[in-house]
Parts: sequence; C-alpha cells; structure tokens
Amino acid sequence: MTWSHPRGYDPMVACSRLWKQQTGIAVEWDKRSLQDFESFPVEELARAYDLIVVDHPHVGQITAENCLAPLDVTGREAERAALAAGSVGRSYPSYNWQGRQWAFPIDAASQVQAWRPDMLSAAPASWADALDLARQGRVLLPLRPPHALMVFYTLAGNLGRPAGEGPGDHVDPAAGKQVFEMMREIAALVDPACLGMDPIAVLEQMAGSGSRIACAPLIYGYVSYAIAGFRPNRLAFADIPAAGNAGPKGSALGGTGIAVSAFSKAGQEAIDFAYWIASGDVQRGPYASAGGQPGHAAAWADAAVNAAGNFYKDTRATLEGAWVRPRHDGYMAFQQAASDRINLGLSERHNAARVVADLNRLFRESLSTQVSGVAGGGA
Repeated sequence: MTWSHPRGYDPMVACSRLWKQQTGIAVEWDKRSLQDFESFPVEELARAYDLIVVDHPHVGQITAENCLAPLDVTGREAERAALAAGSVGRSYPSYNWQGRQWAFPIDAASQVQAWRPDMLSAAPASWADALDLARQGRVLLPLRPPHALMVFYTLAGNLGRPAGEGPGDHVDPAAGKQVFEMMREIAALVDPACLGMDPIAVLEQMAGSGSRIACAPLIYGYVSYAIAGFRPNRLAFADIPAAGNAGPKGSALGGTGIAVSAFSKAGQEAIDFAYWIASGDVQRGPYASAGGQPGHAAAWADAAVNAAGNFYKDTRATLEGAWVRPRHDGYMAFQQAASDRINLGLSERHNAARVVADLNRLFRESLSTQVSGVAGGGA
C-alpha cells in the first residue's frame, strides 16, 4: 500500500516490475489518498498488505501495536550501514525507535519553498520577502491538517526554538506566541481557502494555466512539478526563506519509508524487496527515473537525477537541517488536534498565548495517549 500521487505510486510499480524480472516475485500496489495516507490506521493496513509505505511519526504507534516487522535482521548489517550512510538529513534514523529499525527511507522530503521561475528572478530569501509577495496576492500556504502544525514547527525550528518532546512545554510560550503571530499575519494575506488546501492542491494551482501565484514559502516539495511538461507551468524549488539567522534550518521532516507487515506470510520476500528498493543504485536509477523522489543521498547528488530542474541540489540544505517530529504513541492524534487548534485560532484570530497554551496542553495529554478536543469546535 502506498499513497495516491505519481510520486508515491509510479516508482513502486516500475520498480516492482523490475523486481519481478530479476526474482520472479510479483509485488502489486494499491494506493490511498494523501489524507488517508497521513491518518489511516497502520495496523489495519498491516493486516491487509505485506509491504506498507509509512511516515516516521507513526513509529511509536507501530511499536505499541506490534504490527510491523523490524528490518534490522541478523546478517544484513553491511546493507543497513550503507543505507544509514546514504541518509538525506535524518531520514534514516527517523524510522528507528526503541532501538529497532522499522522502515527504510525511500522518499526524502521536508517543507521547502516552491516558486515560479517565469514570474520571479529568484525565490524569496527571507520570510519578510515572502510576506511582501503575500501582500501582492501572489502567495499560497497549505494549512489543511496536518500542514498547519508543520508550518508552525518549521517556523519555530527556523527561529532556533524547535518544539520539544518531553513532559514540559512542547513549545516555549514566548517562541510559540511569535510563531503563531507570524502565521496569523500571513494567513490574513493569503486566500482563506488555504485552510483547506494540502501541498498537492497548492502546487496544482500554482502550476495551472492562468495562475498568478508565484510562491509557496513553506510546502512539502514534490519533484514532479519541477519536471517540464508535468503541468502547464513548471515550478522551481528552493530552500525555505529564513525567518531566523541560521539559514534553512528547522524544517519539519517528511518523506516516507517502506515497512513490512508483521502479519505477512511472505515476510522474508517482503524484507528482501525493502532492502533492494531503498538501496542507492535503485533509488538513483529506476526509482528516480519513474518519477519518484528518492530517499537516498546517492540519488540526491546524482547529476542525471538533478537534471529535472535541480530540485535536489536546490533544496538539499533544507533537508540536511530538517527537524524530526515527535514519534511517541499518541503523537498522531495530537498532530490532528493541534492542527485543528491552530486553524481555529487563525480563522477566528484567537489570542496567540491562548493557542500556544492549548497546544502545550494537548501535547501533554498525548504523552498518555489521551488527546481531548478543543472547546469551540474544529477549523
């Protein structure tokens, strides 16, 4: 099971075709919408599929439910060392939890910046530059859950005050107040429809005929849109605009990893496929050529792979400085509740301190996997 987008589906099908030619073993893929992919229970997928594409914040829940097989099997230490050495930023260790490796990165991503090279001479270098474009009505920002929280996390990290994982304040109150006020400022300048837009919706609008949107300053990168001919207008991608003084640091890490069901009746074959498709040669070869966005540094540094608009070279610094989200059992429910709380605060212009206090309360509750709702309803 993978997610429904050419970047998520096409390379799995293409590589599986090659795997069958090499081994005689068929791997067939189904796909779910991006929203389902981000929220659908992994345990249900693990009972129906041998191989599952997951994102790293699920690993705490996965461990608690015992629904995936660890991939750090005896005898393949050298292969894992090669995969770890090829990590783009913290992609590989993001799937390691409680001393076990639950998935291998096959797709590396974080929030980066998308822009129209036919409209701008360069991507905005600073958050202030992005705000100037927003005042001209030329910016979109995906805020549909969970992306409102991802924007919050990225801004906090870029300001040098990343969110914490312990039982204390998840977000420093003063830093959180500053971040929410920054979000409230830009949210007032962009189309209110952004509250219901995910990255694909924003990129589709930017790349469509007649669009005057020139920039999405914080958005998960999709290499597909950097390829000439994919949509009417080609998009370029760049490092995030600096809100702080440390360059493109602190972006919320995304991407996906390949995992194996603990319930699989073909567990060894599934593990073999996972090691193979995550390897550097496959990632920079058939995986990338089929439209995938590789998770291995061998592909990110490859000149042929970068021929599609220098997507990888132009965003690599942001990926290398990206921040790993919390991964405890209970985080996924928090991610939804916190995103809803941020969007409610944005749409109703709530006091920033009140919103941050609610985020910290929700996070404390998530540590015991008891996430409550927010008075006043959702966004």
